[in-house]
Amino acid sequence: MKNNIELITGAEWNVMRIVWSLGSASTRTIIENLQATSDWKDSTIKTLLARLVKKGFLTSEKDGRQFVYRALVPEQTAMNQNADELFSHLCKMKSGKTLIELVQKTEMTKNDLAILQKVITEKMKTAPDEVDCNCLPSGSCE
Repeated sequence: MKNNIELITGAEWNVMRIVWSLGSASTRTIIENLQATSDWKDSTIKTLLARLVKKGFLTSEKDGRQFVYRALVPEQTAMNQNADELFSHLCKMKSGKTLIELVQKTEMTKNDLAILQKVITEKMKTAPDEVDCNCLPSGSCE
């Protein structure tokens, strides 16, 4: 597995969510779950599984006539890597606004919000008044 996790496609995310949810899953179980919500053919799903093995996200083990897949990359690690990748493309001056939008749109538990509130309170202690732009060498895009 690589230090920098290779990003996966939306279709591959659908496969991974099943494996993460179940812990491990046979080819048949993955196919049945995906076909319950999509019109993907068996061959398409098997191709996605092979790509995820090649990318180092899944391991496969033969069990009789089936393969059983297990995640090599924890779900939270993959989500964090994806979020880091997204935010690496944003202007740092606009990251806060994007996070605010995400918080407003995301369904969260009271416990999640309490933790978020604690993180924000701690972050406030060292937060600058302004964040420099990282789009232009001048440090300002507005």
